[in-house]
Amino acid sequence: MKKLVSGFLLIATLITLGACHKGQASKNDNKLEKVTFVLDWTPNTNHTGLYVAKEKGYFKQAGLDVSIVQPSDGDASTIVASNKAQFGISAQDSLAANYVSDKPLPITTVAAILQHNTSGIISRKGSGIDHPKGLEKKIYATWDSPIEQAMIKDVMAKDNGGDFNKVKLIPNTIVDEPLALKQKQADAIWIFYGWGGIKAGVDNVALDYFNFKDINPVFDYYTPVIFANDTFLKEKPKTAQKFLAAARKGYEDAIQDPKAAATILCQEVPELDKNLVEKSQVWISKQYQAEAKQWGYIDSTRWNAFYDWLSENKLVAKKIPKNTGFTNDYLSE
Repeated sequence: MKKLVSGFLLIATLITLGACHKGQASKNDNKLEKVTFVLDWTPNTNHTGLYVAKEKGYFKQAGLDVSIVQPSDGDASTIVASNKAQFGISAQDSLAANYVSDKPLPITTVAAILQHNTSGIISRKGSGIDHPKGLEKKIYATWDSPIEQAMIKDVMAKDNGGDFNKVKLIPNTIVDEPLALKQKQADAIWIFYGWGGIKAGVDNVALDYFNFKDINPVFDYYTPVIFANDTFLKEKPKTAQKFLAAARKGYEDAIQDPKAAATILCQEVPELDKNLVEKSQVWISKQYQAEAKQWGYIDSTRWNAFYDWLSENKLVAKKIPKNTGFTNDYLSE
């Protein structure tokens, strides 16, 4: 009987301690500073480091309660500019229009997710589009963006005088690039290789591919990038630094162990194709930092070169001054 009473006392003590612990945890959580991060698209391996940082508690250790959300109304830039979210994802080419606007949104890029532009053109293998000039007389699915079409025109001209005017353009409403090629909805499509290219392999669709940056280095601009609200950066610089330091740890973990990182992303977003995520993660983990001295770093020469090219080719209304729109100041050493 004495042992039974002792057992009840032990259980009661554990329950009490557990309740206290939960209460303490809840109390500690209440002390965390809330930060909202808005993605550019549905979750994919560009975002893995963020989910790793959240799952492993790096944000909490930094004193942050981070919510990762998808854009529900408007794009990420307008959401962050309104301070409904403090951070978001975009791309350097997409942000150019903002910096020539008479009333630019108050946002600044603070980190590069990938060190290099991994986008290019895919086509069915053997269809002759393994180089830019091969696009002549072929069907290309376009977003009808002046910058997009000017880049294709540029790389075609550099390939033995390829003529962009000979490309047959159709609207790009494609969501599954490998399937679209297989069904001959188009002959060529712009993709980001780390997802669309890897998916073609997973789906057993043989393809040809060329990178824009391999033909003209000025197209090695930054995409995707993390940007932040300017008022937030000014008022809470240490919060921004803590967020980026935690995100960096998440991306560094993904570099070191792509398989474990892919598992975390699939746990967080179970509707993703696990096979695709695992293969994409192996490929893209090598792109997060590449040869840069640290994850997130933005090289001013490459950043400025692309914006200068936009100006020289009259793709923006006015010249974008050097070093506009980005900073490395919030990255940890």
